Amino acid sequence: MSDSPTDVVLDVDSLEKHFGGITAVDGASFGIERGEFTGLIGPNGAGKSTTFNCIAGTLSPSAGTVTFDDTDVTGMEPYQVANQGLVRTFQIARELSEMTVLENLMLAPPGQEGEKLWKAVTPGVRSGVVDQEYDVRERAWEMLEFFDIDHLAREQAGNLSGGQRKLLELARALMTEPEMLLLDEPFAGVNPTLQNKLVEHLHDLIDDGYTVLIVEHDMDVIMNNCERVIVMHQGQILADGTPADIKGDERVIDAYLGGDAE
Repeated sequence: MSDSPTDVVLDVDSLEKHFGGITAVDGASFGIERGEFTGLIGPNGAGKSTTFNCIAGTLSPSAGTVTFDDTDVTGMEPYQVANQGLVRTFQIARELSEMTVLENLMLAPPGQEGEKLWKAVTPGVRSGVVDQEYDVRERAWEMLEFFDIDHLAREQAGNLSGGQRKLLELARALMTEPEMLLLDEPFAGVNPTLQNKLVEHLHDLIDDGYTVLIVEHDMDVIMNNCERVIVMHQGQILADGTPADIKGDERVIDAYLGGDAE
């Protein structure tokens, strides 16, 4: 990892999260370089999801700071963090089930003029709304084609399989034009064929300049695809290095042997 601070897009410093007398995250610190594909792993209860939630604004940290692209986002609401360009997905995909796949994507971009009633109906302004909607629709179709789910565009999102919902959620996240993605177990419930396809898409995104931090059960996926792996244990950072470094780290081996991996 480079020593240049300008390369670090996400900086987590001394992060803590307490729930009553329980400490879920205990002074975790790490930085993610722009364009990195990084895995975050650890045993059950290690604090990975809580760390994600504190970064993305779902939870407010008890202490410490989260800086994204030189902006302090500590304690911001999730939509405010997303507006900064830092977007997360969830273990269980959260689609709008009664809307079509295409409609789900078209709703994602923030700041759409058609959301303002007066602009949607006022003569002379309506044309601008229509033009923007056309652009959003075009982007949505491009995203559907990128993820090979364009044949599902008119399908209600609630009818999709678990794997298809994961693809939809990732596509919807990208419609917000983020700089960085936090992916919380994106392969859970995904069949091997779709998993391979999703992995290919993630590598394409990295090649396009996106930054990805991923929490995932499947250690083969992490070790075979991530450039760097961060290991959490009991709310702290236990190890941080290349997959080869992590595989040979006795502390990591002992931590996993002490409990079931998430």
